[in-house]
Amino acid sequence: MLIDNFNKTIDIWLDELQHYSIDKLLAKPDTTSWSMGQLYVHLIEETNWYFEQVELCFGNKENTAQTMKESAKSMFQNNSFPNEKIKVDHSISDDEKQPADWQTLHVDFKKLKKDGNEIWLKIEKVATPGKSEHPGLGFFGPLEWFQYAEMHMRHHLIQRGRIDNFLKTMIVT
Repeated sequence: MLIDNFNKTIDIWLDELQHYSIDKLLAKPDTTSWSMGQLYVHLIEETNWYFEQVELCFGNKENTAQTMKESAKSMFQNNSFPNEKIKVDHSISDDEKQPADWQTLHVDFKKLKKDGNEIWLKIEKVATPGKSEHPGLGFFGPLEWFQYAEMHMRHHLIQRGRIDNFLKTMIVT
């Protein structure tokens, strides 16, 4: 079930957060890569935005006839992002904030889990919601936004692995 996948994926992120000091969270492998902390901030901000989109869908029946793009349909059928590194505009990636501290990341991720479970209960109850537009993939309803949130977090596990490999080479207190 989708809620089980969501909880499993977010628990991976929460469990792994225990292994990072603030120094490790702030360390960047190179000038064009995110730190682990930036990755966590990205997931928090993006998932919150996806949840906002779910709420928008609940409040209206707009765009119900609109569809997602073919590339998105493939992702949803496979229940995952394509297995490739997604290139982001360098100026956009530079803007990703570093976390203020470890505790804030932990609290924010726990809140994401709580919010996700509450939203899931709403998704199960709404009969005919509207849709909202993803900037590049077309229109999603609440269920698709929720699935997309989980797929997005799972996709970034690959990036977390690359950053972890870098962190293993560092001597950080």
